[in-house]
Amino acid sequence: MGRGVPARSPGAGGGRRSARSPRPLAGPAPSFRIAGRPEAGTVPPAPHVASGRGRGRPRGGGRGERQSAQGAAMEGTGGELGAQGSWGLEDAPGLLARASLPVMLPWPLPLASSAFTVLLGALTSLFLWYCYRLGSQDMQALGAGSRAGGVRGRPGGCPEAGRPGPRSSGESGEGTRTEGLVSRRLRAYARRYSWAGMGRVRRAAQGGPGPGGGPGVLGIQRPGLLFLPDLPSAPFVPRDAQRHDVELLESSFPAILRDFGAVSWDFSGTTPLPRGWSPPLAPGCYQLLLYQAGRCQPSNCRRCPGAYRALRGLRSFMSANTFGNAGFSVLLPGARLEGRCGPTNARVRCHLGLKIPPGCELVVGGEPQCWAEGHCLLVDDSFLHTVAHNGSPEDGPRVVFIVDLWHPNVAGAERQALDYVFAPDP
Repeated sequence: MGRGVPARSPGAGGGRRSARSPRPLAGPAPSFRIAGRPEAGTVPPAPHVASGRGRGRPRGGGRGERQSAQGAAMEGTGGELGAQGSWGLEDAPGLLARASLPVMLPWPLPLASSAFTVLLGALTSLFLWYCYRLGSQDMQALGAGSRAGGVRGRPGGCPEAGRPGPRSSGESGEGTRTEGLVSRRLRAYARRYSWAGMGRVRRAAQGGPGPGGGPGVLGIQRPGLLFLPDLPSAPFVPRDAQRHDVELLESSFPAILRDFGAVSWDFSGTTPLPRGWSPPLAPGCYQLLLYQAGRCQPSNCRRCPGAYRALRGLRSFMSANTFGNAGFSVLLPGARLEGRCGPTNARVRCHLGLKIPPGCELVVGGEPQCWAEGHCLLVDDSFLHTVAHNGSPEDGPRVVFIVDLWHPNVAGAERQALDYVFAPDP
């Protein structure tokens, strides 16, 4: 047999030998080192491989498959070793030992993977901390709103003024509320819907009403309950801001005037108060409300069908909000309502003049104005305002039909949230 042909293994006896054996390549054998193994020259001999003129093919299928796999592994490493030098048959044991090793990744890759894991964990922790801080700030804002902006009110009042209070102007129909109602209902609304578009409402709950926590408009705009920031502030609002509702009310002037004639009385104070009229909360101030604190008054609406139809056709009437009122306001000669501020700047109060005798005046934010019969006047009653009837008793009372409309710059999402927070009592 030729040189370098090992003895046949016992298990390969009787096997058919191949016709030719691979020719060894010229050149010195390559030198390389396998991780975790000794040098190629010191590797213990691997199982005998048939060589010489041919490669042994064992009878048993299992051993033949293993030898074929070892041969394929040796051929797969030939390209890499060929770049370093030539190799011969005597290097077969080392090649087989290297082929049997598991694939080992280079050492910098695990280190980079560990750094990436640490970075990902740090970013996740930072995100969770940000969410926690954001939620904490929301709770602090709502808590401040509950302390500073608790809703207070009375069951009813004159649409223009009422009994003086420490922080309220005594507007009609504000309804009784307890402290913390704003924050509780605002959280409930956010859980049911979302905080989307609620930036100004949240800031209103955080800042609270009054000069100490809310508006700072020259000290003449001091809403008693809710100050919505970043709304255009002017004592009188242009008619074009609520063109549809203004034109509808003015076109309904004859019907509304007839309704007032049907429910009017002498206002002498000597006779019992007629049905539907509220007791005067200020001397010489009477009212008959179709909507009080966002609730319809069915008996009064049936007595005033023309006015009720006009209210149903309005687009921005605050009909489902405790700030919303609508009805007739009567001011007797000689009566004067001193400076008051409304409960919120989120509404605009529309005055439709029905009977305007001489000597009547309205001063809002230091700007004087007067009504005209059959025409609407839009007033932001969160400004300090004064109403007076300086006419003689023969002139008769001053009568206006008052409707509370949404401020034109309050968005739809904010209106929905405020309707939820200031929903009328059931």
